[in-house]
Formats: sequence, structure tokens, C-alpha cells
Amino acid sequence: MTQRDDLLLAEMARRNWIILIVLVLLSLFWQSPPVTYGVLAGGLLVIFNYRWLGRSLQNLIGDPQLHVVKGFKRNYLFRLIVVVSAIYLLLVRGGVHPLALVVGLSVVVLNLMITTIKRLY
Repeated sequence: MTQRDDLLLAEMARRNWIILIVLVLLSLFWQSPPVTYGVLAGGLLVIFNYRWLGRSLQNLIGDPQLHVVKGFKRNYLFRLIVVVSAIYLLLVRGGVHPLALVVGLSVVVLNLMITTIKRLY
């Protein structure tokens, strides 16, 4: 990876947190704890998932041996199970608002859109 790529990844990591903070502050206008908790929980979950995927991909690119590829596939499935279980528990037991959870889960998507627009113009 080049220096510019490293800077881009670091900038995106910071921007994920900034977007999450802005969304949580906006959710406070509803004055509803389930809405705020949903945005916060969704944002934390997607940032955690994004970082986990990034580390897995770095390991795979750094050593593309067959056993690393199989480990990546197992890790991918395990990560998917963890994320789906967390979303299920948040919705069923956590008492978060479903739409607020979706808004929180969109942090990385918003970041990717902002990054794309910034790089185009």
C-alpha cells in the first residue's frame, strides 16, 4: 500500500467516528432513548465490523497462502454470525428502535459515499 492509501484509510477511520457522533447528536432531538441507543449501537457495531474486516483482509493480502485463505473464509462466516446475532439481540432484547439501528448501521456507507464524492471533485 502506498502512503496515500494509508492516509486514506486513517482518514476514513476518523470520519467513521465523526459521522457516528453527528448521527447520535441528531438522534437526541427525538428525546427517545431507544432511538439514541439504536443509532449508537448500530454505529458501534458497523465500525467494529469494518475494522475486523479490514484486519482480516490485511492478513490475507500479507500472506495469501491456502491456509490463510481458508482462515479468512472461516473468519468471514464467524464475523457474519457475530454481527447477525448482535443485531438480533439488539432488536429483540435491547429495546432499540429498528429504524434508528438502520441509521447507525449506515455510518460506513455514508463514509464511503463522502469519500467517493471527495475523490471525484
